[in-house]
Amino acid sequence: MASPPPVPATPAPASQRKQGPGDSIGLYVVQCYGCHKWRAVPTKDEFETIRENLTNDPWFCNKRPDCSCEDPADIEYDSSRIWVIDRPNIPKPPPKTERLAIIRRDLTGVDICYVLPNGKRAKSVGDVQKFLDANPEYKDSLSVENFSFTLPKVAEETVTGGFAWRRNKKAKKQGKINASSTKK
Repeated sequence: MASPPPVPATPAPASQRKQGPGDSIGLYVVQCYGCHKWRAVPTKDEFETIRENLTNDPWFCNKRPDCSCEDPADIEYDSSRIWVIDRPNIPKPPPKTERLAIIRRDLTGVDICYVLPNGKRAKSVGDVQKFLDANPEYKDSLSVENFSFTLPKVAEETVTGGFAWRRNKKAKKQGKINASSTKK
């Protein structure tokens, strides 16, 4: 039985743990469908093109000039950095917008937002719709269907102190359950 196509991953250096004003992603990589080695992608735009078409057009090492499956991996999947695994087939951001992935301070997840043409951030489809309602001149070039707020996954095993991270995440969930059950 064939394994599913590897999804592109976007690792961020372990030192990039604080949520800043921009993207938390330090390096874009993709996994070869043939040899499963990780290859660096030179630009965010190129990564977004690969991600958008990954299911219909799986990525192989030979798609990069002067590269083959025989070459060593560009980067190893390990805990020297926090890895964020994005889903395949997320559309490229529309023109004049940018999709940002921001790792939460507690490292329990990644938030997605889009920088809109007016410089403001949209954190949901509702925010995009409000922008379009307030700026009808963009309705011909932008549509809410062109925005994906699908969250990437933080690879827990790459977070230093991963056990404590899982325990804290579980405790937070349990705290929410306890709080909601006492309100009844």
